[in-house]
Order: sequence, then structure tokens, then C-alpha cells
Amino acid sequence: MSGGLEVLSLKEDDVTKMLAACTHLGSQNVDFQMEQYVYKRRQDGVHIVNLRRTWEKLLLAARAIVAIEHPAEVFVISSRPHAQRAVLKFAAHTGATPIAGRFTPGAFTNQIQAAFREPRLLIVTDPQADHQPITEASYVNIPVIAFTNTDSPLRFVDIAIPCNNKAPHSIGLMWWLLAREVLRLRGSIPRDTKWDVVVDLFFYRDPEEAEKEEQAQKELVAVKPEVNTAKVAHEPTDMGWTDTDQQWPDDTAGVPAPVVPAAGTFTGSGDWATLVQEEFPATETAQPTTETNWASPTSNWA
Repeated sequence: MSGGLEVLSLKEDDVTKMLAACTHLGSQNVDFQMEQYVYKRRQDGVHIVNLRRTWEKLLLAARAIVAIEHPAEVFVISSRPHAQRAVLKFAAHTGATPIAGRFTPGAFTNQIQAAFREPRLLIVTDPQADHQPITEASYVNIPVIAFTNTDSPLRFVDIAIPCNNKAPHSIGLMWWLLAREVLRLRGSIPRDTKWDVVVDLFFYRDPEEAEKEEQAQKELVAVKPEVNTAKVAHEPTDMGWTDTDQQWPDDTAGVPAPVVPAAGTFTGSGDWATLVQEEFPATETAQPTTETNWASPTSNWA
């Protein structure tokens, strides 16, 4: 579908990415409808996919996607975990509607259920794993685009993109290439510059490995860097602070001496009681008190 145009031709950089992701490696079995996309067969029985045919069908699929007026009416489906992240990223960049995970039967045919949808175009990752949405799309005349391996059945598939849809890196790269080509045909990104979204974002990540990486990053943030005491500049020990070199002034020179009273000036008596009587004389003379003897026999109680 490049039409011989240089601007739509397959670039060397894209071919290098496909070879590194093993996109050209198929399976040992081949479907009779997929024989036209097979380049050759290796001695170990693995079929090699023709990458030029892969690129041509990728351009055809991108043109079909761009022809849809509302991007949300394009549904991208993947029930396999290895392609769910790529599907979500593709939908986020192109505006399509993703269905990652289990497909609810009857979503395209049963109008009673709440999950009923009417897409204009369907894109699936694997015709074997996603056979249910492909079958329902055939009932309501929905065109289907599929990433197919050499042993994938092409029944009810309108546009087949031959590639290795079993390897996580391969399927992530194909979704990335399709998203980039759709954005280029829409005019969202220029064709002569590199897309700023890296292909690593479309690759599958193991949840356990991702959790370990996040835990390691948290531990690195929590541990504070230790201060290297060997590089800290200390004050030299010999600064010349000796008694012979430095003369300290006498701070007690201007302080007056305390006044001490002369000996023999105190004339007070040693008896403190006498001093108190002299200072505070008694104003009244104490009268003798007579005690009543209640036990006296002279008292007449009669």
C-alpha cells in the first residue's frame, strides 16, 4: 500500500527494530491462507515472515483506521496479558476504545446487556485467543483487523498483519508502529521527525518485576548518602596558640576590691536575749496569776 512512494517505504531503522524483536519469526505450522506471507522456512522448521508484506499490510490497516470519523468507534481488543499494556497505550495515543482482558460474550450482538457496543472497526491481537469478538463482529458486519502468525486462522478477518504475535516485544512493537503510522496519517506528528514516545512503553512488564523495581527505588530514596569524613577539611592542629606568643590582658585590673570592716568595730554583747530586751522594752508588768484549786476541801458545793 506504499504505492512506490519513498515517504511510505520501509525504513532501515524500522527493519532493525523488527529483527531485534523477532517479528519475522513465525511458528512451525502454517495456515494455508498465511502461506502468501511466508518468505522461507528454516532448517529447524520455523517459518520466516516477509517483513515487506508486513509493512504493506500495516499501512493498509492504518489507512482503514484513519478513515473512521470518530476514533472512539475503533475498538482494540486483547485477551492475552502480554498485549494488554500495548492495547491500552495504543488507545491512549489514538483515541480508540480498549477492551483489555476477558471479552463479555454478546457485547456486539445482545442489546439488552449493559456492555453492548456498536463499533465501526475492530482490531484484535490474536485471532485464536480473540475468536469470540471476531465471531460476533461477523454477525453485525464489523470489519476486523488482526495481527496474525503463520498458524493463525483468517476466517472473518478482513486485514491480516503477518507478524510474531506470541513474543511480548514483537507484539508491543507492532502496536507501536501501528499507532505511529495512524498519527502520521492524521497529521498529528510529522513524518520526518522521530516520535517522542519510546517503544518500551508498549512492552509487557511482569507485575512481580515491576513491584521489585519500585521497592528498590523506594529503598534508594530512603537511604541517605553517608558523609565521607575523609574529605571534610578539618582545622589544623598547630595554629600557634601558645602562651609565649599571645599576651592576654588582665581583666581584673579595673575591678575595685571589696571593703572589709576593720577588726574590733563590733561592740555588741554576746547575749542576744539582753540585746532584744534593750531594743524592745516590756510596756506592761506581768501580773502573777492565781490558780484555782478545784480539789480544795473548803469549797462548799451545797
